[in-house]
Amino acid sequence: MNTTLQGKVALVTGASSGIGEATALALSAAGARVAIGARRADRLKLLTGRAPGEMLALDLDVTDQESVRAAVAATVERFGALDILVNNAGVMLSGPIAGADTAEWTRMVQTNLLGSMYTVHAALPHLLERRGVVLQVSSTSGRTASAYSGVYAATKFGVNAFSEALRQEVTAQGVRVVVVEPGFVATELAGHITDPAMRAAAREMAGSMRTLRPEDIAAAVLYAVTQPEHVAVNELLIRPTDQTRA
Repeated sequence: MNTTLQGKVALVTGASSGIGEATALALSAAGARVAIGARRADRLKLLTGRAPGEMLALDLDVTDQESVRAAVAATVERFGALDILVNNAGVMLSGPIAGADTAEWTRMVQTNLLGSMYTVHAALPHLLERRGVVLQVSSTSGRTASAYSGVYAATKFGVNAFSEALRQEVTAQGVRVVVVEPGFVATELAGHITDPAMRAAAREMAGSMRTLRPEDIAAAVLYAVTQPEHVAVNELLIRPTDQTRA
C-alpha cells in the first residue's frame, strides 16, 4: 500500500457513486482512513468492502445541518481527527429558466452550495487544528455559465466564491483550500435531470467525446492533497481533451 497519506483522516461527501466513490478509494489506497457519507447507505456498505484501508460509512444528508454535524463528529470520534474534507455531494438539474420547476432550483442550492458550506462550517475547527485541506468539487460551470444550466452554474459560482473567501481566511493558519473544476465526467450526474430534452442533450454531448472517468478526478484530488505543506494547489480545471465548450 502507498502510505503517502498514512495517519491522515478524510471525510468524503457524495461518496456513493462517481467522483466521490473513486476519490474515497484513492484516498484509502494512499493510506488515509476515510469516512464516506451519502444518503444511499446500501452503496456505502458495498464501498467499504472494496476499500484497501479502514473506512467508515455514514448516513449523510448535506442539506441537513444536524446530519452534517453528526457525520463530522462521528468521523472524529472514530478516527480521532479530521485532516481532509472532500465536498463532493451535488446534483445537476439542467433546464430552461422559463417555466422551470423552482423546487429543483431549491434542491440544487441546498445541496450544491449550502450543503458544501454547512460541511465546511462543521469540519473547520478540526481542520484548523490539524492544518488540513478543504477540497471543493466544483465544475467548469463554476467558471462559465451556459444556457439551460443557469441555476447549476450559479451554485458552482457560489462554491468558487465561498472557497476563495475561505482560503483568504484560513491560509495563514495552515489550512489549504482546493477547488477542482471537472468538465464532462462519466457519472450519474446527468441522470438526475428530469427534463427529457435536457437529459437527451446531456447524453448526446457526453457521447460526442472521450469523457473523463471518476478516477481521473480522484487522481487530481490525490495530487492536490499530497503536496508538501508549503504548497497550495488552489485550483484545478480538468476537461476532456475533446471538450470544446465551457
